[in-house]
Amino acid sequence: MELINIGFGNLVSRQRVLAIVSPDSAPIKRLIQEARDRGMLIDATYGRKTAAVMVMDSDHVILSALSTARLAPRLGLSTEDWEEEA
Repeated sequence: MELINIGFGNLVSRQRVLAIVSPDSAPIKRLIQEARDRGMLIDATYGRKTAAVMVMDSDHVILSALSTARLAPRLGLSTEDWEEEA
């Protein structure tokens, strides 16, 4: 099992991450609220602004203060991989 640092010493399993998305859109905000209501939200921001939202295969939603640009290389993606699609 390979762990990646998502900020402030918090680690998640790389194999269990399904998606990393920006928290700005209304559907993602609803996803966060629904996860909070179900008790499946993990807030790893330490009180800072949420910069990325990770959706896990266990249906957990994890909030991170690190941006998707900083998390992508930790998942083994080069910046060219995700910038070309944007």
